[in-house]
Amino acid sequence: MGDAEIIPIGTRGRPGRGTGKQPSSAARGLAPTKKSAPKKPAASKSADDTSVAKKPRQGAVDEPIAAEDQQETPPAAHEEISAPGADRGPADADEQDTSSEETPAPPAAPAAASDGPRASSLSTRERNPLRSIPTSAWLSAFQQAAMEVFGDAWEPRLAEFLAFLRRRITGDYVVDEYGFDAEVTQRFFMAALRPIAQQWFRIEVRGAENIPIEGGALVVSNHSGTVPVDGLMTMVSIHDHTGRHLRALGADLVFQLPVISSLARKGGATLACNEDAERMLRGGELVGVWPEGFKGIGKPFSQRYKLQRFGRGGFVSAALRTGVPIVPLAVVGAEEIYPLVGNIPALARLIGVPYIPVTPLFPLLGPLGLIPLPSKWLLEFGEPIRTDEYDDGAADDPMLVFDVTDQVRETIQQTLYSLLMQRSSVFG
Repeated sequence: MGDAEIIPIGTRGRPGRGTGKQPSSAARGLAPTKKSAPKKPAASKSADDTSVAKKPRQGAVDEPIAAEDQQETPPAAHEEISAPGADRGPADADEQDTSSEETPAPPAAPAAASDGPRASSLSTRERNPLRSIPTSAWLSAFQQAAMEVFGDAWEPRLAEFLAFLRRRITGDYVVDEYGFDAEVTQRFFMAALRPIAQQWFRIEVRGAENIPIEGGALVVSNHSGTVPVDGLMTMVSIHDHTGRHLRALGADLVFQLPVISSLARKGGATLACNEDAERMLRGGELVGVWPEGFKGIGKPFSQRYKLQRFGRGGFVSAALRTGVPIVPLAVVGAEEIYPLVGNIPALARLIGVPYIPVTPLFPLLGPLGLIPLPSKWLLEFGEPIRTDEYDDGAADDPMLVFDVTDQVRETIQQTLYSLLMQRSSVFG
């Protein structure tokens, strides 16, 4: 044993480690160190990296130090390996290591995961928490929803709506001989058309006092717009200003379409014939007619606001026979919603319609081209033309019928010119 080679501590069995000019790393960790001069920030490592890389072992103070490891470290070597904070004692080093090695506690597992075996034993109330909501909470939520839909006066409105549903389900409602449903028209059709009239077209109504409050009357208007939107807007405007429903006289094509025919009937429209018109006028209804027909709505944009021929004056004959006043109506703004710049007559004859419109947006943009342009509308009702002053046989006099028809046409045309001069812009 006396001849055995002494291997210094920290060499790991490899001779030559720690016996030369520079001690081993283990010896440097056990040996006491001197305070070193602070290094330049650019050449030094961070304190956290050094403390983690060079942690002293626990209990290093109590271990004996070999004689070979007690050799004084050259200043140069000590300056190279010393780190900021090396002058701290072992206690400080232990405290630093302990704080650096602390890890946060793992988050608590969800209750659902820990309750795996218990999930099968949950009661019905625990599996369905909505069943535990008190009835007062449900009633409060229902009240808030009703206020959002019906407003502050939600109770009477809700009662009216429930009564409407009950009448519809039980069949306790009235429809006249033409299919007009006043309740559906007022609650749904007018409610749907009113925002368009007020917000999109911004309709301004003038001369609404010329419309009779009661009794029969015939409203005669110009027709334009490629699509008969002006008829719908006229119905909404008259109802909002007088409270009366306008019974429109439509062409044959309107009542040949599957869905539109049913909606037109429920909205109060009927076929444009003298028999129906006279029956309505004698019944005290407010009847609307557009004598231009398809010639008016299908005219090109270059002929806008130029009235077409009013036909043979059938509406005048009906007014003369019933003795009701004729109220002329001029509508400005409908010509610009679908500017008609072309037509496809061959395709129109193929599908059986008067014309296939071509506008700057349709069919170029597809369905987007069907959105009407937001033009500014002006509606002016003229002074009523009395017909009760004529004799009983006046309706059979063609010249008299022609004179009254021409009078109505000229009144509407002059009103159109006057409104066009008053309008500042198409969309203003």
